[in-house]
Amino acid sequence: MKKLATVLTLFCLLGLLASVAGCSQNTANTSDPQGIVYFNWFNTVTTIYSYAGDPAEQFDQCSAGISRILTEYHQLFDIYNEYSGINNLYTVNKNAGGEAVSVDPKLIDFLLYARELYELTQGEMNIMMGSVLSLWHDCRTQAGEDPSSARLPDENALKAAALHTDFSCLEIDEQNCTVRISDPLARIDVGALGKGYAAEKAAEYLESLGKKHYVLDVGGNIRVIGGKTETDGFNTAIKDPHDHDSKYAAVLEISDTACVTSGIYERFYNVGGKQYHHIIDKDTLYPAEYFASVSIITRNSGLADALSTALFCMPYEDGLALVNSLEDVEVIWIDLDGNMKYTDGIADMLAEGY
Repeated sequence: MKKLATVLTLFCLLGLLASVAGCSQNTANTSDPQGIVYFNWFNTVTTIYSYAGDPAEQFDQCSAGISRILTEYHQLFDIYNEYSGINNLYTVNKNAGGEAVSVDPKLIDFLLYARELYELTQGEMNIMMGSVLSLWHDCRTQAGEDPSSARLPDENALKAAALHTDFSCLEIDEQNCTVRISDPLARIDVGALGKGYAAEKAAEYLESLGKKHYVLDVGGNIRVIGGKTETDGFNTAIKDPHDHDSKYAAVLEISDTACVTSGIYERFYNVGGKQYHHIIDKDTLYPAEYFASVSIITRNSGLADALSTALFCMPYEDGLALVNSLEDVEVIWIDLDGNMKYTDGIADMLAEGY
């Protein structure tokens, strides 16, 4: 599930963003920001920003390293395409009900983390919802190609698909590095976690090099390494989900953390005059109706990605209880009427003048 709802307000970088994938434009003055844009991964746009003042060659080397990491995880997590020499999630899904599939240890680590998050969120973040999500995906895709044919998934088909979403059918063998889906009709979908997890791995790479003053924006999943300077953070705007083209609900100053938003307005289609977004409630099998957007601020981008979906599908009281059980997680909830609530730590992040 895409989360493109967070917009980084680095206005002076706009002139630096390249118009061709893989093409970068760097400034000669190392005090100015550097930027590069890619269109290669997770069916979205990725940008890398730096205020580190590195020489152009060094910035390009860092960007190339990030590119390698995101390419690898994009291919491992892809459920629609196969790649030569790689057993990825497409391969695992294709073999559902059959033999175990040998996979890269990185995929094993990811699936184990997904299981931890499933347990943490009491099933709200469930990568085994693929059988249900695929029905909505197909209808949304059809409506995009021909709006006059827009329809909802068949209710009986949704209920039948929901019988094949049990996480226990995902068998992960750490020792032999294999994965098997025991239910032939079950499918993995990692849209609620994949981008954030991959962004965190890219951030870990930069941190291993001792880099600071970088921002990764992987399809709206923002991960900040350090701050804009040693003393100032980066300003990150949270869109107003009811007027997202022109208004911000809040602007936060953040450093060394991630900010991820799930919202009703980025992936949706209309049927009979009603809008249906892409974040599906496991209990109703229809788009969740608790909030217009939920933003998570926490250091780990993968956790932020997962929690933004999980809390979007929970009543406020349940989401707050979950957050209060965790350390260093802050949240902004905006309900369907435009009312905003947030955890105590958000007040310290609000940027001056907003």
